[in-house]
Amino acid sequence: MLVTRLKGSRFFRFIVSGGLNTAITYAVYLAMLTVTTYSVSYTFAYVLGILLSFFMGRHYVFNNHRGAYSVALFPLVYLLQYMISLLTLWLWVDQLGWSEKMAPLAAIVITIPATYFSSKLVFLKKPASEFPD
Repeated sequence: MLVTRLKGSRFFRFIVSGGLNTAITYAVYLAMLTVTTYSVSYTFAYVLGILLSFFMGRHYVFNNHRGAYSVALFPLVYLLQYMISLLTLWLWVDQLGWSEKMAPLAAIVITIPATYFSSKLVFLKKPASEFPD
């Protein structure tokens, strides 16, 4: 059945864990905006998100770990994502004059595919095809 297949899919679990991670880190970002700039708020929330993502990726999404390899490479996945996201925030807020409260959500949408496939490479020994998952 399609629902059962979706629930067992790594990509589905990635989206669910990403949604939870986003809710937590977005709340932190918004709270920090009341006391500091969007770039500082985003950076703090982003680091928290990396830690949450690693834990959920290892134990829920991929249910796998490659030891020191995963620990060493996972931050690099998020360093690239951070740079793309910060550029998106800068374009959104400083260049287009749009809301700094909505900018992180745009960055997330832009980076989802690259983050998923990069994380898959970090956690799995041999990347499996997406269908079936």
